[in-house]
Amino acid sequence: MNKTTNILLPNAFEFVEDPQLDSDSITRPSVTFWKDVWRRLFKNKVAMLGLFIITIITILAICVPLFSEYTYKGQDLVNANALPSSTHIFGTDNLGRDMWVRVWVGARVSLAVGVFGSVIPSLIGIVIGGISGYFGGKLDMLIMRFIDVAMCVPSMIYIILIMLFIGSGPISIIIAFALTGWMGSARSVRGMILQLKEMEYVLASKALGASSASLIFNHLIPNTLGIVVVSMTMGIPSAIFYEAYLSFIGLGVAPPTPSWGQLSNAGIAVFRVYPSQLMIPSALISLTMLSFNLFGDGLRDALDPKLRS
Repeated sequence: MNKTTNILLPNAFEFVEDPQLDSDSITRPSVTFWKDVWRRLFKNKVAMLGLFIITIITILAICVPLFSEYTYKGQDLVNANALPSSTHIFGTDNLGRDMWVRVWVGARVSLAVGVFGSVIPSLIGIVIGGISGYFGGKLDMLIMRFIDVAMCVPSMIYIILIMLFIGSGPISIIIAFALTGWMGSARSVRGMILQLKEMEYVLASKALGASSASLIFNHLIPNTLGIVVVSMTMGIPSAIFYEAYLSFIGLGVAPPTPSWGQLSNAGIAVFRVYPSQLMIPSALISLTMLSFNLFGDGLRDALDPKLRS
């Protein structure tokens, strides 16, 4: 009697995929926090327009004085107060100096004062606010009461008094900003540190033996950088305006080094006869401040976690 044995070979089977597995797959590639911020910032056309204008102004400020045949000090009394032309794109001033070169040398000074006058006070405020919020107690009370009293007086009064004491110049303006502009960022960072220091990862770091300095600078402050970066960006227009105002009243950058405020101060004396000498630096001040504000608004929206999709 023969028995027939059915042997199932491997090729007799067919694998069938479970359609429910697709629901567990990752449909969006993993990106870092800052890459996600840049992606959403790039979609904001208004913010990118502001960044584009800032980039163009920065490039012109760097390149024009390097490659121009004129210098910001070169005088030509024969061509004094010349109107804008192909030879002198922005015309000349009362001493025959090329306004095209002087405007972009002034852009270097104004942008440098704006950037450093915003970044340095913010860094000081981050450190002081981080220390105050983390340690709390009497130290926090002492720092906050000092800031409350100091902020009762407008910052411009402090800046003018400091400028009268240490003299004029770009470095003096930056020092004045550093001594007076840190209080706002210190209060903001301190409030965020008070919330963050109660988080689980901070308690875990304490349990692992992390020092106070390590907790503040490696764990707490990096988590406040979003709001701090926006604050820095929004503070640059204010610093540019303060520099222009100080130079306009004679307390800022001293001649012959130009700045946009100093050029506006010189242009107002001849505004009725040669309006371009005032309108050109004033327009650049306004355009730069507007561009930084537009970029800062877009950056704030990109860093806001509530707006993520």
